[in-house]
Amino acid sequence: MAAADTSARRRVLVTGGARGLGRAIVETLAGEGYDVLFTYNASAAPAEALVAELAAAYPQAAIEARPLDLASRTAVEGFVAALDDEAPFYGFVHNAGLPYDSLAAVMDQARAEQCMQVNFWSLTRLAGGVVRRMTRARAGRIVVVGSVVALRGSIGNAAYAASKAAILGYTRTLAMETAKRGVTVNYIAPGFIDTDMMAPYADYRQKMEGQIPVGRFATPHEIAAIVPFLLSPAASYITGAVVPVDGGLTAAMPVHR
Repeated sequence: MAAADTSARRRVLVTGGARGLGRAIVETLAGEGYDVLFTYNASAAPAEALVAELAAAYPQAAIEARPLDLASRTAVEGFVAALDDEAPFYGFVHNAGLPYDSLAAVMDQARAEQCMQVNFWSLTRLAGGVVRRMTRARAGRIVVVGSVVALRGSIGNAAYAASKAAILGYTRTLAMETAKRGVTVNYIAPGFIDTDMMAPYADYRQKMEGQIPVGRFATPHEIAAIVPFLLSPAASYITGAVVPVDGGLTAAMPVHR
């Protein structure tokens, strides 16, 4: 991998960056010339390995991993408070997410609230912690990784879909509130991605792929490729947008001949 131009490096915060889609986002941003601080929870070894790999590939980049349990309000508050003493972020990518499968009528409230804390409340606190300095600088990019389940019904995904729909509403509102101050806020809605998160559904994979117009799951890097564009100057007029990256899933009719 060849190192990118580092003459005007900008700093980006990525949540859940050690594995899966988050790892692909961190790798892509490092390759595009960004300095990246990413968080992880239970993936210390993969996080350390990723930092070492990127440090070797891009020796002028500042790549750092920090532990953060987004399910803990106390941990999130402490993390945000510490950021006040550091260099500001040009970009923030909220990628981390917690799944919870349950039929709507029988959701366990405690598990649903944990899902909402990780997926929604941690986003609001982290975004609040970085956006003030972005607006003062009149430059900043926030990218939220949501899901197509926020746009279409999905049996068994009540709590998860509700959390992803909540962050969509928050994203659009924050976009309107910061638009005149040089900050853009956008929502990526991935479909099915070939990561460990889909492992529990291995028995249904063939059927699921049959419902996707392109006929397969996405690779993590196919989703990650959208992020540097939304962070770039070329995307300065895009805010409050929803970008489905789903192989045509949300464009398709739910019933086929």
